Amino acid sequence: MSRHITTLDLHLEPADSQRLASLCGPFDDNIKQIERRLGVEINYRNHHFQIHGNSAQAETVRDLLRQLYVETQPTRGQKLVDLTPDQVHLAITQCRALEQDEESQIDTPYAIPHGKEVNIKTKRGMVKPRTPNQGQYIANIISHDITFGIGPAGTGKTYLAVAAAVDALERQEVRRILLTRPAVEAGEKLGFLPGDLSQKVDPYLRPLYDALFEMLGFERVEKLIERQVIEIAPLAYMRGRTLNDAFIILDEGQNTTVEQMKMFLTRIGFNSKAVVTGDITQIDLPRQQKSGLRHAIEVLGQVEGLSFNFFQAGDVVRHPVVARIVQAYEAFDEQQRRDDPRRTNATAPTTENPA
Repeated sequence: MSRHITTLDLHLEPADSQRLASLCGPFDDNIKQIERRLGVEINYRNHHFQIHGNSAQAETVRDLLRQLYVETQPTRGQKLVDLTPDQVHLAITQCRALEQDEESQIDTPYAIPHGKEVNIKTKRGMVKPRTPNQGQYIANIISHDITFGIGPAGTGKTYLAVAAAVDALERQEVRRILLTRPAVEAGEKLGFLPGDLSQKVDPYLRPLYDALFEMLGFERVEKLIERQVIEIAPLAYMRGRTLNDAFIILDEGQNTTVEQMKMFLTRIGFNSKAVVTGDITQIDLPRQQKSGLRHAIEVLGQVEGLSFNFFQAGDVVRHPVVARIVQAYEAFDEQQRRDDPRRTNATAPTTENPA
C-alpha cells in the first residue's frame, strides 16, 4: 500500500442538504467513524469534501463517501434513508475486504451462476456479501447440495443462509423452508420452562425468527408459518423425515452429536438444499461428547456435492470490537496449543476449504 500523503477533493451531487445530513450522521458521527477506522482526516463544507491521508486510503474513502451518498437516495414512494452506524461499519468492512482481495473484480467476484445472486430487499436494504469469504459462501450455497458455514460469531453465517433460503423460496426453486437447531443450553441450566412444547423450544430458535422477520416482515412470516411453508423446529423433530423440495438450515451445528449430524444430513431429499452453520470454538455439549460438526469436517471433507466454508475474525460484520475479541481468543488458543500439544483435538481446523 502506498504511504504517499495526499489530499483529494470530492464534490457530491446532486446537492441535497437532507441527504448530506444523513451521510454525515448526528454530530458528524459517521464521518468520525470513517476517519477513525481508515486513518484519514475529512473536512467538508456543504457538499465539497477534502480527504487527507495516504493516497490509497484517501481514494478508498472518496469511493466510500460516494457510495454512502448514493445509499441516502430515497426510492420512489419512500422517505429519505437515514444511514446508521451499522451501515457505515458494513460499508467500511466491504471496502477493506476489496482492498485485501484486489484480484477479485466487482462485476464477477464469486462463482455465482448468472441471475442467481442473493439480492433481497429487506427493511435494512439489500442483503449482499460484505467480504470475499461471505461471497464465496453464497456461491457455494447456490452450487452445492449441502454447505457448511463454520466460523466465529458475527460473520453472517446464519443470516446469509436464511437470505439464500428466502431467495430460493421467492424464485419458487423450493416449496418450503425448514429451520432447525439443537436445543442445547449455552453452559447454564435453565431449569423448568413453563408453557407447551412450542413455547419451551422457541427461545432456542429466536435467532432464526429474527432473521426471517427482518427479511420478510412479521405478518408475512406468520402467514407462511401458518401455511407450513416455513417450519421452525428443534432438531429432534427431523428424525424419520425425508425432506423434498426444501431449503433446510441447521443452525448451531457445533452442538449436535455425531449421531444427530448423521441423522440430519441423511434427511435431504430430491431438489433440496441444506446449510449447516456453527462455531466449533463454542461447543456446549458435555465434555465427553464429540461435536457432530467437528466430526463432519473430518469425515466428509472430500465428499462430492458438499462445501466447507471457514470464516475468520476479518469476516465479522458486527461491532469492530467483536473482531478484536475473536482475534484475542484465537491468539490465546494458539498459545495454549503451543504450551500443551495434547489440546490439538479441541482446536479449530485450518481455514483452507477441504471440499
